[in-house]
Amino acid sequence: MAIEYTDEKHFTQDQIHELFASVGWESAQYPDRVYRALIGSSTVISAWDGDQLAGLARVIDDGEMLAYMHWVLVNPKYQGMHVGSGLVERVKERYAGYMFLEVMPEESKNVPFYQRHGFTLMENGRAMQIVTHS
Repeated sequence: MAIEYTDEKHFTQDQIHELFASVGWESAQYPDRVYRALIGSSTVISAWDGDQLAGLARVIDDGEMLAYMHWVLVNPKYQGMHVGSGLVERVKERYAGYMFLEVMPEESKNVPFYQRHGFTLMENGRAMQIVTHS
């Protein structure tokens, strides 16, 4: 199996829903919103096994200084096969000229994965958010 990566947004809403549901993310409950969010994102790098969407990384950027990698997810069938690493490394290449490439792992168990890719914990940083479901 050869995983192919692309930054073209040629995925379907159904493929996106299947991927998000495969990892059990709450976002899967909003397939139309997730799809529109991806289409409107600065960068989406997706990983493919033929016609099967194996994973994706989503980045929002300001065009010059800051890029924020918001989603990195891999279908469990492809976890352990370095698909996530392939996605993150491609994001790092794309944003190498930016001053900051940030990620906020929503689960502390994922911190070591990002650290292996060169990310460090912000010394005094704390994640904050407002959650609305509308």
